[in-house]
Amino acid sequence: MTSGHSGNMFTVLILCTVFLPSVLHASYFGLNNENNDQCFCKLKGSIDDCSCNVDTVDYFNNKKIYPRLQSLLVRDYFRFYKINLKQVCPFWADDSKCVMRHCSVQPCQEEDIPDGLKGDAFRHTHFNESPVDKYKANVQFNDCMRSAKDHNKELGYLNTTISSENYKDFELWKQYDDAQDNFCVEESSPGEYVDLLLNPERYTGYKGPSAHRIWHSVYMENCFRPENSPGFYIQSSKINGMCLEKRVFYRVISGLHASINIHLCAKYLLSSKDNPMLHGGQWGHKLEEFQRRFSPDTTGGEGPNWLKNLYFIYLLELRALVKAAPYLEREEYYTGSKVQDKDTRAAINDILGVVKSFPEHFNESVMFAGGAEAQLLKEQFRQHFRNISRIMDCVGCDKCKLWGKLQIQGLGTALKILFSGKFDRWEPTLHNFSRRQFYLERSEIVALINGFGRLSESIYELDRFRDLMR
Repeated sequence: MTSGHSGNMFTVLILCTVFLPSVLHASYFGLNNENNDQCFCKLKGSIDDCSCNVDTVDYFNNKKIYPRLQSLLVRDYFRFYKINLKQVCPFWADDSKCVMRHCSVQPCQEEDIPDGLKGDAFRHTHFNESPVDKYKANVQFNDCMRSAKDHNKELGYLNTTISSENYKDFELWKQYDDAQDNFCVEESSPGEYVDLLLNPERYTGYKGPSAHRIWHSVYMENCFRPENSPGFYIQSSKINGMCLEKRVFYRVISGLHASINIHLCAKYLLSSKDNPMLHGGQWGHKLEEFQRRFSPDTTGGEGPNWLKNLYFIYLLELRALVKAAPYLEREEYYTGSKVQDKDTRAAINDILGVVKSFPEHFNESVMFAGGAEAQLLKEQFRQHFRNISRIMDCVGCDKCKLWGKLQIQGLGTALKILFSGKFDRWEPTLHNFSRRQFYLERSEIVALINGFGRLSESIYELDRFRDLMR
């Protein structure tokens, strides 16, 4: 080969090295396609009130997070969720039950539930410590009891016994204290286990006045609203007129709503013909429904902004996972199967490692900064969200209620992690046996990971809808 040819080859190699990655990046996000639907024309650039952009989240989620979550959420610890679907609606008469067979939810039979999930775990006793820490706590307790027995009688006897009645009082105090940090209202009864894999979130036909009343109550009665904003949704041009905390509240609700709508469009009932292989119906992507829900022409120009709010809530929950990572990495994820529990711990730690590698997260430290006025706003923020968690009991479709309550609890758990303040000073070891650690119930962990999984799938499905539009 001559020197001229070598020079040309070297030039080609340099050009490929410099420009090929950007070409692949553009191809992945569809940036070179002039026929992209207008639903996505504004879905680019920076994400409001965050420091990263849409393309960065797309690549990070679709290539790194989504595949890992899909393999994690099929594990027993995360697929079985305890819920009360019979809770009475506290706001209006429940007169709109869905009668379609796709709306029903079948609870688990006793033999289907993993042994480690049966019964109620006494999480308040040792506050979710590892077996080593539990042992340490018992040692400290026993040492304390021994010191009481060895007490010098000449100096007087110290009665260290605590009656069962007092323990019950302590438990009530703990429940009250914990409720002050919760963004969701606790169930009135434990409910039943549901297998989430057998009851996937998808379009059931639940719509009309009942469904509209749910979202109307959420947006009109429980979202912070700027003055002169009478419409169902808040126009994006008016959102910036609100303070950061109120903007965040609206964007997380709007983003969750957008995510749910994407799920329904991606698993739309295409055919209701009875077919044993299709479990009574065929579900798939409904492009026309997606365009109806998000096109600027049918949403007053707001549809693309709603999609952008999906990215906002994704980053907020991503930040909650990072903040809770030291705690979640110590969770046992106990189901009774040593092999599966070990694999689950390895899988969750792998995901948390990837999550922590993301360079730009939502910054919660700038919120509720100040004196008494900021604390009052924080309490209003919490009470508004608690009301929304109550509204989920008014959903007339059991399958919609199941996934609505799960995703609201997941978001509420993320808000609890970010804004309760306890994870700011959470300590991994117990220095005093009587000291109360901050902990998460199993249902909160399951809802947190599954809720984030729903957001992850929504962003992944957006890429599928881009392809369909081409």
